[in-house]
Amino acid sequence: MPNIFVTGGLGFIASHTVLVLLEHGHSVVLIDNLSNSFPRVFDHMKKLAGDKADNMKFVEGDLRDKALMDKLFSEEKFDAVIHFAGFKAVGESVEKPLEYYDNNFCGSVILLETMRKHNCYSLVFSSSCTVYGMVEKTPITEDFALAAYSPYGRTKLFQEDMFRDVAVSDPKWRIMLLRYFNPVGAHPSGDIGEHPVGIPNNLMPYIQQVALGQREFLRVFGGDYATPDGTCIRDYIHVMDLAEGHVSAVQQVVDNDKMGCKAVNLGTGRGTSVLEMIKAFEENSGAKVPYRIVDRRAGDTVAVWAATELAERELGWKAKYDVADMCRDQWRWAQKYPKVSFTHVGPSTGVE
Repeated sequence: MPNIFVTGGLGFIASHTVLVLLEHGHSVVLIDNLSNSFPRVFDHMKKLAGDKADNMKFVEGDLRDKALMDKLFSEEKFDAVIHFAGFKAVGESVEKPLEYYDNNFCGSVILLETMRKHNCYSLVFSSSCTVYGMVEKTPITEDFALAAYSPYGRTKLFQEDMFRDVAVSDPKWRIMLLRYFNPVGAHPSGDIGEHPVGIPNNLMPYIQQVALGQREFLRVFGGDYATPDGTCIRDYIHVMDLAEGHVSAVQQVVDNDKMGCKAVNLGTGRGTSVLEMIKAFEENSGAKVPYRIVDRRAGDTVAVWAATELAERELGWKAKYDVADMCRDQWRWAQKYPKVSFTHVGPSTGVE
C-alpha cells in the first residue's frame, strides 16, 4: 500500500484528494497548521472514508517546524508527497508579502530538505495557472512564458523554479508541477467543500453566499470585455476531477524514474463566462443570484482556459464533470452546511 504525505491536508482541494487516494488503495498522513482550515473537516473525511478511515492520519503542525517534520519522516517511510500547503489570496499577499514568502517558499525549502534527508524524492506540487501571468491568447499550453504579478504568484513561480533546480541537481528527484485553473464544486455527498474565511476571493463561493441570501448581490467586474457576453471567461474544474488528477500524478512520480521535473495543466479545456456561471448555478440550484455589473477590476485577464492534451497524454487523465455538475454539488454542500459558507474574520480571535 503506497504511503503518501499530504501537506495542507484539510484544505479544499487536499481533503478531496485524500479521499480519492484512499479509494485507490493508498495510505495517507496529512499535516495542516489550521491557519485556513478547520479540524472538523477531518471528522467529515473519516465519515466519508468509511472502512478506509484507518488508513489516514492527521497531524496538526507546520512545515516550517523542522523537528516535527524530521520526526514524521523518521516514523514512517513515504513513497511520495503531495504539497498543497500555502497561503493563496492575491490581495492579502500584496499586504503581507513577507508572510507569504515565509510560509509558501520557506516552508517548501524545509519540506525538500526533509524529503532529501529521508530519501523520499517523489513530489507532486500544487501550482497554479497564475504562473502564466497576463496571457493574451488561449488555450494555455505548458510551454507558455511564465510571469507573476503578485507576491502570491511569485511564491508559486519561485517554488517551481526551485523544484526545477533541485531536479537538475539530482536525477533521483521526480517532481510534477500541477498547474490548475479554477477549482469549484464539492464532494458529491455535500459533506466537504470549500470553506472560505472572510470575504471569498473566488467566484463560486461568492455566488453560493448570494444564493443563500447571506450577501445581497454579486458584483460582476466588467461587462464590456471582448467576449460573447462582455464578462471574463475562466476554465472551471470540478474539485473531484482535480483530485483524480493528483492521484494520477502520484502514480507517475512513483513509477517513472526518468521524470525529472515536469509541469502539467489541469483544466477542462473549456471556458465559462461569469454570466454563464451565474445562469448555470441558478438553473441547477433553483436559487436566484442577483448581480450588478460594476467597473472592471485591475489585473483581471479577459479569457483563460487550459490546453489539456499533455495531461491526457502524460497522466491518462481528463476532466469528466461539467459546469452543471459543479453547480449541483456546490449547492448540495451549501444547503447542507449554510453556516459554514459564511465564516467571518473576527477583530481579535481571527475566526468567528
